[in-house]
Amino acid sequence: MTEPRLTAPPSTTAGLTPKKLYRIVAIAEAITWTLLITGLILRATLDLSIAVTIGGSIHGFVFLAYGATAVLTAINQRWSVGLGLLAVVTAIIPYATIPFDIWAHRTGKLEGDWRREATDDPRDQRWFDRLVRWMLNHPYLLAALILLAVVVLFTVLLILGPPVPKA
Repeated sequence: MTEPRLTAPPSTTAGLTPKKLYRIVAIAEAITWTLLITGLILRATLDLSIAVTIGGSIHGFVFLAYGATAVLTAINQRWSVGLGLLAVVTAIIPYATIPFDIWAHRTGKLEGDWRREATDDPRDQRWFDRLVRWMLNHPYLLAALILLAVVVLFTVLLILGPPVPKA
């Protein structure tokens, strides 16, 4: 006779809570700001434009990943649309993701686990919440879809080029 296997819920096993995921990506976004700013300084002082290409590309990719993470976190944590937009907008201002993360942590906006199960909350019956729960219960598929969306958007933006043409 085999013993039944006891397994923890996927989020407990992986340990990747909304707070932890958001914090990792927010810090990565701030770090890549440093890469971009360093690249700009190197281009201005040493005429090393490849530094902006490298730093800007890394920052652009992480910027998009942060935006996707902020949206996912905002949906999971049931933030207001305004708060979710504010989280996304902080990526536009250098290093602003860090104070927002600290504020969200201190105010409890990042507390809780992924909403994988329905509750008595009437919002859990909406189609969108059911879809979010389904996606959260399939984290590898969710991660792959988010990564695919970021890669596609990143590629389209690279093809379109910089917002200001070179003089």
